[in-house]
Amino acid sequence: MVNIEDFIKRLEVILDYYGLNASSFADNIGVQRSSLSHLLSGRNKPSLDFILKILEVYPEVDLYWILNGKGIFPKVSVNQKISSPSSSSVHSANQEIVPPNIVSPDKAIVSETNSNIQDSTAQELVKDSEIDKIVIFYKDGTFKSYRP
Repeated sequence: MVNIEDFIKRLEVILDYYGLNASSFADNIGVQRSSLSHLLSGRNKPSLDFILKILEVYPEVDLYWILNGKGIFPKVSVNQKISSPSSSSVHSANQEIVPPNIVSPDKAIVSETNSNIQDSTAQELVKDSEIDKIVIFYKDGTFKSYRP
């Protein structure tokens, strides 16, 4: 099931990435401006038709990323490079979206696990804790777990 609040955040990331306001985005994908407004306010949920229109007009948007935050945005093939996005953000797989930051050389926005722990708090935890397990997540959805 799609979490509407997280979906709205991801939709806003798309708007920021392409430097669009809600009206021009609605016009580009062929939906009523009021429909997008209701969606962004949380009044309505996205329809399948709405999602498909986004994917049709903006092929860089990954279906799994827009629906549940897993995957990457924008989708980048090995041979494709992104020219100059207007904004970049790091997107969490299962948690909140964090402030903009370029995370890879090709300027793709990579989905990664993000904790709500502040840096200083995390450093304190590391000082007082022993490592129990290290988990590496791969882009294809697989992972490996290691114990020291």
